[in-house]
Amino acid sequence: MNGSGIGIARRRLLLAGLGLGASLALPSVARAATRAPLVEVWKDPNCGCCSDWIKHIEDSGFAVRVFDTGNQAARQRFGLPERYGSCHTARVGGYVVEGHVPASDIRRLLAEKPAALGIAAPGMPVGSPGMDGPAYGGRRDAHDVLLVLRDGSARVFASYR
Repeated sequence: MNGSGIGIARRRLLLAGLGLGASLALPSVARAATRAPLVEVWKDPNCGCCSDWIKHIEDSGFAVRVFDTGNQAARQRFGLPERYGSCHTARVGGYVVEGHVPASDIRRLLAEKPAALGIAAPGMPVGSPGMDGPAYGGRRDAHDVLLVLRDGSARVFASYR
């Protein structure tokens, strides 16, 4: 082979290697694009219903990071009025999620991207995710998930009857 033949072969090998490298990189790019949104949760370390809600969130495909430090300071830091409070406070996609909000409502919030502080299920409504275990005997209390606006007002985001 002459010098130009070697150059062509070398270029082909290099291009093939680049193609292989790119094809090996694609799965990691695809994984990054489909990576589960991270839900950061502040809760009391001994709260069972909070742990049950976290399991619901994980089972629904979200990644979760838990801070067992209580949620009062987090709620105040995020500016969520106390009247919307519950036993745990979360952040996902720049929004506050307070209390036993269903994963489907969180997905809707992230898809719609409203101009809001976040969503809240005030109190601890029986029958909501995390408050729906055998101890509650199948009871399901009617309640609303509220869209909490930046001025502290709220409107119904979802109703459960």
